[in-house]
Amino acid sequence: MAWTAPVDLAPQYTAGGALLTHYGSPVVTTGNVIVIPVKTGATGGYRIEARTGTTGALLWQADSDYATPPRNWLPPYNLLLTQQGRLYAPGAGGKLLVRDNAEAANAATATQAFYGIAAYNANPAAFNNSVFINTPLTADAQGNIFFGFVVTGANPAGLVSGIARIAPDGTGIWVGATAAANDGLEHKPVMNCAPALSNDGSTVYIAVNRGSTNALQRGYLLALDSTTLATRAKAELRDPNTNALARLSDDGTSSPVVGPDGRVFYGVLESQYPAHNARGWLLQFDAMLNPVGVPGSFGWDVSPSVIPASMVPSYTGTSAYLLAQKYNNYVGAGTGDGLNRMAVLDPGASQPDPIVANVQVMREVMTILGPTRDGVTANSRREWCINTMATDPQRRSVLANNEDGVMYRWDLATNTLSQSVRLNAGLGQAYTPTLVGADGGVYAISNATLYAIRAT
Repeated sequence: MAWTAPVDLAPQYTAGGALLTHYGSPVVTTGNVIVIPVKTGATGGYRIEARTGTTGALLWQADSDYATPPRNWLPPYNLLLTQQGRLYAPGAGGKLLVRDNAEAANAATATQAFYGIAAYNANPAAFNNSVFINTPLTADAQGNIFFGFVVTGANPAGLVSGIARIAPDGTGIWVGATAAANDGLEHKPVMNCAPALSNDGSTVYIAVNRGSTNALQRGYLLALDSTTLATRAKAELRDPNTNALARLSDDGTSSPVVGPDGRVFYGVLESQYPAHNARGWLLQFDAMLNPVGVPGSFGWDVSPSVIPASMVPSYTGTSAYLLAQKYNNYVGAGTGDGLNRMAVLDPGASQPDPIVANVQVMREVMTILGPTRDGVTANSRREWCINTMATDPQRRSVLANNEDGVMYRWDLATNTLSQSVRLNAGLGQAYTPTLVGADGGVYAISNATLYAIRAT
C-alpha cells in the first residue's frame, strides 16, 4: 500500500453498517497525476483534489458547487479527462467546470453551460435550483462532451430533462429525453448512466427511464447522432425471461458498453424482483439497437470490461473478445445461494441460464468464487464489490474489490486469485471501480477511501 486518501469526509452508514454511496472514479493524467472527486458533507458538497500518483502528495484542490439531483442512493460525482488534457467536472445548474491543465496548480479555468453561460450568469439561482447533471461525462476524440441532466422545475431557458453536448469552445446543444425517445412517458436519462460512443464516434448511446427514483422504472436505450443529438434508433428494454419491460434503476451505475465490433451491451434488472435472484440481465444489440445474440446472466449495477480473447489461454471459441464482470448470486433473493462469483462471458456463444434454464445466455468461459464466507449460510460468500473492473492484458488478469475488504488479482491463465491486498476490514457497500495509473499503479475505492497500490 503506497498511500491512501479519503473520497468522502462524512460517509453515511446505515444502521447495519452498510455504505450505500457510489463514488466517482478518479482520472489519471499521462504525467501520473491522479485527480480525485471528494465528497465533503453528509449529503453533498464536493471538491476536486490532484495528487501525485507516486506519493499521494497534494498538488492542488478546488471546490465544486455541484448539487446532486433527487435520488435514493447517493450517486457518484465523476470527473472527465479528455484526450486534449482538459479536465471537466460537473457544477451546479447543469454547467461544467473546466480546467485546461489537470496537472498544473495555476491552470486556467472556465465554466461552460450547454444552454449558454450568459443565460446561466443572468440568473444562477434559477438554474441551480432546477437543473442537475445526473450522469457521468463522456468525451469524444475531438473533446466534445456528452452527459444527461434532470430538470425539476421551471427555468429561464425552458429546459426539460435530457441529453446535452458541449463543444470545446463552450457552445452547446441539447435534446429532451421525452422527445428523443418519442414516448411521452420517458422523461429523463437513467441516473449514473454514462453515455457511450460508437467506435467511429458518430453515435452516442444512453438509456432513459420514467418514474421517480423509488418507482419501478422502465425505459429505452437510445442511439443519438453525436453531432446533432437526433435519434437514430431506440430499443425498448425488456426482460428476456418474461418479455415484460425490464427495470432501469436509478440506484445502479450500469452504462452502455461498446464492443470492438460495434455491439452494444447494457445491464438491466429483471421485470419482477426477485425472479432472477436480483441479478438482472446484460442485453446486447447491434449498432442500430437491434437485439442480437443472447443476454448475459447478470446485469445489475455493472458495466462489463471488454477483454481480448487472448487473455484467456484456455478459450477455444471463435469470439475475438470476451466480457469480464461480477456474477453475484445474492443469498435471500429468489433462489440465490450466495455463491458470489466473477465471470468471463462469451457474447458469441450460449448455454442454458443457471437460474432460469429455459433462457439461453452468454456462455460462461470461466468463473471464480469469492473466497470469504459471509456467515449467512454454510457456504455463502461476500459479494464482489465492483461495478467496472480494471484489466491487465499483459498479465492476463483482472483487478477487483470484494466486500471482504480485499482487492484481488484474478489470473485468467490459471483461474486463481493469485495476489491480494487487504484494504480494510470489509463492509457492505455500493459497488465501486478499480483503475490503473500511467505508471502501472493500481487504485481501488473501499469504505470511502482511495487506496493506491504499487509494486515494491
